[in-house]
Amino acid sequence: MTIRIVRLGSDRLEREGLRIGTVRRPPRGVPKSAFASRNYYDVWLPNVAPTAELMKLGRAATTDKAWRTFVRRYRAEMARPDARRILELLAALSHTTNLSIGCYCRTEARCHRSVLRDLLVERGAKLA
Repeated sequence: MTIRIVRLGSDRLEREGLRIGTVRRPPRGVPKSAFASRNYYDVWLPNVAPTAELMKLGRAATTDKAWRTFVRRYRAEMARPDARRILELLAALSHTTNLSIGCYCRTEARCHRSVLRDLLVERGAKLA
């Protein structure tokens, strides 16, 4: 059993499990009833997405220094009790079921999902 880190909207992989959208906003122009069938997500979990203000900072991060600032601030957001508990739950679930989490960004390296990956590993999650 594992967690996969995916790009929302991409083709699903075999045994990927429940797909969780860790994004602040649902996909534009897609009816809610089609989120899962169009491979976006089965369940929306914006609680572990960066705040809208921080997301702007992350998108504008064109230098390594700016990216490190985003990562530091996002980690601070994820250290809050409600987000921390969700991360712990996801890590625990990775030992009993397959699931995937993700967002829309093309490149994981400059996306909050790369930080989510690290946060989950730090909590003992099993990642694919």
